[in-house]
Amino acid sequence: MATPYSSKATRIRSYVPPIAKPPQIRSITLSDVHEALRLGWQDFNAIPSHAIILCVIYPVVGLILVRMVLGYSVLPLLFPLSAGFALIGPFAALGLYELSRIRERGEDVTAWHVLRVFGAPAFSAMLGLGTILLGLFVIWVTVANELYIATFGDEPAGNIPDFISRILTTHAGYVLIIVGCGIGFLFAMAALCISVVSFPFILDRHGSARQAMRVSLKAVVTNPVPMTVWGLIVAILLVIGSLPFFVGLAVVVPVLGHATWHLYRKVVA
Repeated sequence: MATPYSSKATRIRSYVPPIAKPPQIRSITLSDVHEALRLGWQDFNAIPSHAIILCVIYPVVGLILVRMVLGYSVLPLLFPLSAGFALIGPFAALGLYELSRIRERGEDVTAWHVLRVFGAPAFSAMLGLGTILLGLFVIWVTVANELYIATFGDEPAGNIPDFISRILTTHAGYVLIIVGCGIGFLFAMAALCISVVSFPFILDRHGSARQAMRVSLKAVVTNPVPMTVWGLIVAILLVIGSLPFFVGLAVVVPVLGHATWHLYRKVVA
């Protein structure tokens, strides 16, 4: 004889929680990459004050690095440190994604809205993924330092002209450039595959870090050419922004951050 309790238990056992549908990854073209950059530039022009709040850290860090270089203590690591911004940039741009998301909804937005990202439901997932990128950055700088020592030994360059001469006029310098760029490319590809749209996905869908990395990897596999071009654009713009004592990063980083949000919208349905 059935009882109210057994009937209730049957209903509980028969209940199957809904399974979240995996996000659909669209195929995009190079014109979509261009459009994402254009929209990113529009966001930057609409909310320019965020450069002071979010991106002042880049020129500050740059000036500190330059001061250290004047002491010739980290001169061989100046380029690796600059290139390393590409590895941790997606995490540093969290607030920029939030600004673009708010503006996309047609709401009034100010630079102070970047603080909303700290209250995001999946902020812990962002921190977890950011830790992975930071680990990649530390490993990259360590490898670059060991590569320089293996090529030129422990003796530091006497001055900046001496260092440039070592790199550009010697066989060892050519080897360092080729091998260093090759290894750096591998690190950049690893970062691109796991983070190209990961952080916007977590912010928008409240997914886990693992889900976000899968989505990002699938986006790269589905769109190898556009994503490769995107990675090259990011690298080139970061180098250009680093040249005038890193000050240019105060413009380059927010534009790329906003553009990444729009790239995510084009890639993830």
